[in-house]
Amino acid sequence: MTFKYNNVYIKDTATIAGPYEKKGPLKRYFDRTYDDLYFGEDSWELAEIKLVKDALVMIMKKTSTVKNDIDLVVGGDLLNQITASTYGACGVGKSFVGIYAACSSSVLAMIIAANFIDAGRVNNAVTLVSSHNMSSEKQFRNPTEYGAPKPDSATFTATGAATCFLTKEVTNIRVECATLGKIVDYEQNDPNDMGRVMAPAAIETLKTHFAETGRKPDYYDLIVTGDLGRYGKEILKDYMMNDYNIDLGDNYNDCGVMLYDLEKQKEIKAGGSGPVCSALVCYGYIYQLMKEKKLKKVLVVATGALFSPTLVYQKENIYAIAHAISLEAV
Repeated sequence: MTFKYNNVYIKDTATIAGPYEKKGPLKRYFDRTYDDLYFGEDSWELAEIKLVKDALVMIMKKTSTVKNDIDLVVGGDLLNQITASTYGACGVGKSFVGIYAACSSSVLAMIIAANFIDAGRVNNAVTLVSSHNMSSEKQFRNPTEYGAPKPDSATFTATGAATCFLTKEVTNIRVECATLGKIVDYEQNDPNDMGRVMAPAAIETLKTHFAETGRKPDYYDLIVTGDLGRYGKEILKDYMMNDYNIDLGDNYNDCGVMLYDLEKQKEIKAGGSGPVCSALVCYGYIYQLMKEKKLKKVLVVATGALFSPTLVYQKENIYAIAHAISLEAV
């Protein structure tokens, strides 16, 4: 399902990143970075909540907004009951919508917020996402104390938080349209190969977007998925070309590959993942290039694996979803 917006704009973004992201190639595009994973807190979960609070304070500072002036906050993360978002956003904004869409949460949050603004229900909204490598790994894979080795296909959960301030006031970047994805099941069940799990969802959403808008890949200056990693990225390109005769060309990339230096940061394995992975790339690096008019039309396709450890242990398939949003510099 694809729909257009008439009056939704990005006022600003804020990005807070952890130590591994700080060592990557996009460091200078983040508003704040940390040198360790605790951030002065006593647990991984409290550390992630601090990231959310930092990102909210940062976006209010950059937009000269006080918390009571925010009509709506839409956010999500990977922790049970999306506790990083709820604990971090408590007391900020007039209303809160908590979402869970795994690694596709950043774009889904933007779509929900944009729908409220475009319908005239609110004047502004802040979207937020977060993830923390240690809290996520502890919850979704093995207890971090195990130090279990991972295959090369495994992705690395990014640490950070990111916010985006959407408004009906005209700015130099607008939210042009969005495509909601559907849940897909391609009979994958390996939690250490998320690229293979999520690539089919990105394919379905891209097919739908191009069919319903009548556009081709070269309509955009950049198309990014997030986050398939180095192997999922190649799967997506091959399937789009071989099965659907759609050549994504040189203007396609993946946020999980862009966030880190995969040649130097060997611990990252196949690339980045987590809700904040694509948000750090898009709200930081891509947003800056759009402000500078180096990019004018960008399609962001955030991907998510919808699974729980319980079902994985029961050998059930891992479902996936992808949502897309089109941004234009005006």
